[in-house]
Amino acid sequence: MIILVGYVSIEGQSRKIAEAISEQIEKAGDRAVFFNVASMAEYALERPEAVILCAPIHGGRYPAPFVDFVRREKDWLNSVPSAFVSVSLFIRSEYEEEREEARHYPDALVAETGWTPRMTLNAAGALRYTEYDFFKRWMAKRLAEREGAPTDVKHDHEFTDWAQLERFTTDFVAAAKA
Repeated sequence: MIILVGYVSIEGQSRKIAEAISEQIEKAGDRAVFFNVASMAEYALERPEAVILCAPIHGGRYPAPFVDFVRREKDWLNSVPSAFVSVSLFIRSEYEEEREEARHYPDALVAETGWTPRMTLNAAGALRYTEYDFFKRWMAKRLAEREGAPTDVKHDHEFTDWAQLERFTTDFVAAAKA
């Protein structure tokens, strides 16, 4: 089976998640077409039979190139088995209302675009302190303090549950083949 693994990434974690999904698909004997949605490159030549898309939430929204892609391709996305991985730090919040908000971002995307993925995973992202400028690092540290998250700005901190992602990918591929 040929599976398109499309992503948009702001700080790199969504790309890392998409890479892990692609590697798992390839190891299982299927073909993954790794695709940066923001590149606007042509993917249809590969004739994907299923799709997994990954995108982060920043400032309460998915990146515009991702939303534009989903709007433009919704008919095709709805015609093949599809899944969505929504990446957000809020999903690991100690506050239930923030986790609930993160769980609703994919619903808002569905309402906005008309794409209805068969499966959705809310995955935790990462704090990439070492890559932030002074202001962003300061803001991220303040938010991390409030959340009880790591505040050591000399190191990056990753919160993605890789075992959960692997199960999600396995389940999706099995369902897509059924």
